[in-house]
Amino acid sequence: MSHPAGPGRGMGRTPTRRRAWVRPALVVAFVVVPLVEIWAILQVGRLVGPWWTIALLVLDSMIGAWLIKREGGRAWRALREALQQGRMPAKEIADGALILIAGTLMLSPGFVLDVVGLLLLLPFTRPVARRLLTTAVERRLVVGPAFGAFGGAFGGPFGPGNDRRPGAGPDGPVVRGDVVD
Repeated sequence: MSHPAGPGRGMGRTPTRRRAWVRPALVVAFVVVPLVEIWAILQVGRLVGPWWTIALLVLDSMIGAWLIKREGGRAWRALREALQQGRMPAKEIADGALILIAGTLMLSPGFVLDVVGLLLLLPFTRPVARRLLTTAVERRLVVGPAFGAFGGAFGGPFGPGNDRRPGAGPDGPVVRGDVVD
């Protein structure tokens, strides 16, 4: 049963409608993607033969692991540098998340997911993926609650039905305390 959207509930979306994409996404992830991967492996096998296909899959995973190590190290250094400079490491955290996703995709057997992982991993294509990730996260944080303990059926981080951003001002939370050196 859905409930009417109140103020700040994100353009009238109810929790049920908000999660309507989950079932199709799971079907794609667990049915369509493996079928596409098998089809791609069979096509490569027809072109180059079975042994070369296996060699390409192994080589592909080795190159992916090397790229992940290299780009992961760069992302880690950039994160440490941002923290040492005292600035918010939003770009660095997004890069780290994209490298983690890319690594998972590239270490799985197949060619199609490897191409997607490579696009997330390479430094000259990652900014596009970072913008998409940032947009999705921002929309999720501003429009509605996240999931689990911070949202969904349990309410936002500041109480059920409260999807606004916290902050200073008359509507924001006030925490009183003492500064101790």
